[in-house]
Amino acid sequence: MLTALLGVIGFLAASSVARSATRTAATLSLRKTGLGSVLVNAKGHTVYLFAKDKNGKSACDGSCAKFWPALLSHGKPSVGAGLKASLVGTTKRSNGTRQVTYNRHPLYTYVLDKGAGQTKGEGIFAFGAKWYAVSAKGKAVVRTSTTPTSPGTTTTSPYPYP
Repeated sequence: MLTALLGVIGFLAASSVARSATRTAATLSLRKTGLGSVLVNAKGHTVYLFAKDKNGKSACDGSCAKFWPALLSHGKPSVGAGLKASLVGTTKRSNGTRQVTYNRHPLYTYVLDKGAGQTKGEGIFAFGAKWYAVSAKGKAVVRTSTTPTSPGTTTTSPYPYP
């Protein structure tokens, strides 16, 4: 009985440490990618803005948020060299969590960006609008194409969501 109780106490202590480790303030920095220098999270993963977001509020929840998780922060987010602290902030999501913003754009990661510096979400049209990596000025990074496209052509997502 004592062994089981100690096991439970150890598990609870480890869970508490794991939870507190994930409840930290977010950090943004710059990383050079094939798109140029873009904002990344603490793991070096590219962060994106969603063109459908308006007035600093997220328009991505439900199934959208499963593919494009919000970059959350517990506390004031910080920024690295080359970024302006005055542009970083947070917005309250519908579930009460705090999402990091930069230049009033709510920020997201993309589930198919598995490694640092990947930009697989760039320019995808999904969930009603396009997704873009974010520049140091807080603007959408628009990939310049060397191949001409037909008028009215849009990049659609090759993935199984709207």
